[in-house]
Amino acid sequence: MILVFHKPYGVLSQFSPDGSPNRTLADFSFPKEVYPIGRLDADSEGLLLLSDEPGLNNRLLDPQRGHRRRYWAQVEGIPTWKELTDLSSGVLIQDYQTRPCHAWILDPQPEIPPRIPPIRIRKNIPECWISMELTEGKNRQVRRMTAAIGHPTLRLIRVGISALTLGDLSPGNWREIGRGEQKLLFDSLSPGNTREA
Repeated sequence: MILVFHKPYGVLSQFSPDGSPNRTLADFSFPKEVYPIGRLDADSEGLLLLSDEPGLNNRLLDPQRGHRRRYWAQVEGIPTWKELTDLSSGVLIQDYQTRPCHAWILDPQPEIPPRIPPIRIRKNIPECWISMELTEGKNRQVRRMTAAIGHPTLRLIRVGISALTLGDLSPGNWREIGRGEQKLLFDSLSPGNTREA
């Protein structure tokens, strides 16, 4: 069984509390024995996979498979073409050089319901949504990458993992993927499809 969950803001990617005020996955009536595959920070939103099948974690997250993770990031300011090119080429975050990725401004800008609690707004600084497609997932990587080009992330939503997307799944809801979607997912992870983003 593989589940697609639209993780809301302020929810941990685990079933047990960590002492913070954040909610846990235990609040969402998942079937017994499922566990999260990978994670999203509590302040990030979007697609989280869960499964009850041992071994899927390594199969789906092995960096050698180069599977794509797609994010929408609402950033402070409007990145220039050069800044997006720098982001796509890979940037230095702390002492790590990120792999090349794809980054672009979403056009048209998506209409996404406001977050609760709302993001911070600075009236004299515009913001925009960009899309980033990565083949790696370091801790808080998207946020660190956008900060490195001078555009801090205000809100972050993971919208896809390999062939799977959030679609119209609303925050806090989940669904089981069918055999056809599972085949698409695993076909996209086959060695022949591995590539640098």
